[in-house]
Amino acid sequence: MLKFYYHTAPNPMKVALFLEEAGLPYEAVPVDTRKGEQHTPEFLAINPNAKTPAITDDGKPVFDSNAILLYLAEKTGQFLPPAELRGETLSWLFFIASGIGPYSGQSVHFANHAPEKLPYAIKRYDYEAKRHWGILNERLATREWLVGDSYSIVDMAAWGWERAAAFVLGAEGWAAVPHVQRHFAAINARPAAARANALKDRHAFKTEMDEEARRAMFRHVAAE
Repeated sequence: MLKFYYHTAPNPMKVALFLEEAGLPYEAVPVDTRKGEQHTPEFLAINPNAKTPAITDDGKPVFDSNAILLYLAEKTGQFLPPAELRGETLSWLFFIASGIGPYSGQSVHFANHAPEKLPYAIKRYDYEAKRHWGILNERLATREWLVGDSYSIVDMAAWGWERAAAFVLGAEGWAAVPHVQRHFAAINARPAAARANALKDRHAFKTEMDEEARRAMFRHVAAE
């Protein structure tokens, strides 16, 4: 049995979607990042980077959301685009990993959580988040799915962040990416997406962004 270490942020939800789509049996293990549970020795033994998601497969750890998607897709033979599209698959999968995710996250951080409102940082990450989402939107303007003709792990990777895109981009920015909206709605309509979204009801996670949460999530604050 797989163990899936998660909370309900964008990256863990990509993996939750795959697990539900593939019908893999798994044990969901909550990691409350606002309480600092990602920094326990037990979790660091699974992911030394102290982030969710992570899995253990027969006791063997795999971490980083897109690595887990690729690992599980190759292990099961499910939701991989054809082999001749492997270059495209890796390109778009890692575009989401290195572009969409980090710039969206930093945009939210500097606009909402940084103790100082730094106009340069806010402008830079807002611009880069919108630029990356615009690239994804252009890709989806002429195709139903991101790679090939079928739904794949690349679409699941995008869906994880699409769940947060309206908040990241704001109303005007979200309205500017209609093809992303269409893609998100198509995946959200799938029964597996409903099951993945229902994970939030299995365990109660801390919601307050208080001093404990800031120190757990923003470790440079704890180091001061």
